[in-house]
Amino acid sequence: MSEEKVILVDQDDNQIGIMEKMAAHQDGGSLHRAFSVFLFNKENQLLLQRRALSKYHSGGLWTNTCCSHPRPGESILEAGTRRLKEELGITCKLEEYFSFTYKANLDNELTEYEFDHVLIGDFAGDMALNYDEVDSIKWLTLADIKKLMIERPDDFTVWFKIAFDQVEQHQLIR
Repeated sequence: MSEEKVILVDQDDNQIGIMEKMAAHQDGGSLHRAFSVFLFNKENQLLLQRRALSKYHSGGLWTNTCCSHPRPGESILEAGTRRLKEELGITCKLEEYFSFTYKANLDNELTEYEFDHVLIGDFAGDMALNYDEVDSIKWLTLADIKKLMIERPDDFTVWFKIAFDQVEQHQLIR
């Protein structure tokens, strides 16, 4: 991970530099480009993943289907497609629907400060989980997710809670 770089951006998502991934999450965080993938099945359930316990932050928490950072020179859609394959062993068509900026303190004295692009797709098929990235998965209805987030908010990543609300507000649920 120390070799991974993130794309630094301004408030309008214009690239202003490149920074080592861990450094971008330290000392209050530097605004950088990210994406969050939400995959739905034919029953309108959302695929959630529980992050591997060994992740450098938010390990063991439930979150959206996949999330990460594009590499320098890589588009958001290319990055989303790459990470779906790396984390879950799947490929599907993604579309970008909206973006938002958030800043949040994480565990391990890290800060997440991201310009997050939300990608949505449909998926039905087999997966091959990368257990270095993903502990487990489950398909849930949005009503069940909302109920769980109320009952057990600390079981979910901070960015998922924000993005989930915005997916609902943008009426992107099929």
